Amino acid sequence: MWLNQLKVAVVQKDTELLSSLLDDIPTLENSEDIQTALYLLKEATTLTQQLKAETATSMKQIKKNIDFLNSAVADKTSSFDITS
Repeated sequence: MWLNQLKVAVVQKDTELLSSLLDDIPTLENSEDIQTALYLLKEATTLTQQLKAETATSMKQIKKNIDFLNSAVADKTSSFDITS
C-alpha cells in the first residue's frame, strides 16, 4: 500500500503526499520492495530538487518584474497642494 502511494506521489509530483509518506516509512521485508522503494525515493529526491530549482527561478523572475514595474512608476511627491 505504501509503495503504491509512493508511486502515485512521484508520478503526480505531489510533494505534500511525499512528505506525509516520508514521515511514516514502514519496515519493508521483501528485497524487491526495498529496491523499488529506494528507486522511488531517489526519483522523489530528483523531483523535489527540480521543483526547488523551478521555484527559485520563478522567484527571481518575479523579483525582476517587480523591480521593473517599480522603476516605471513616477516618484510621488510629498508636497501638500492646497491650490485646487
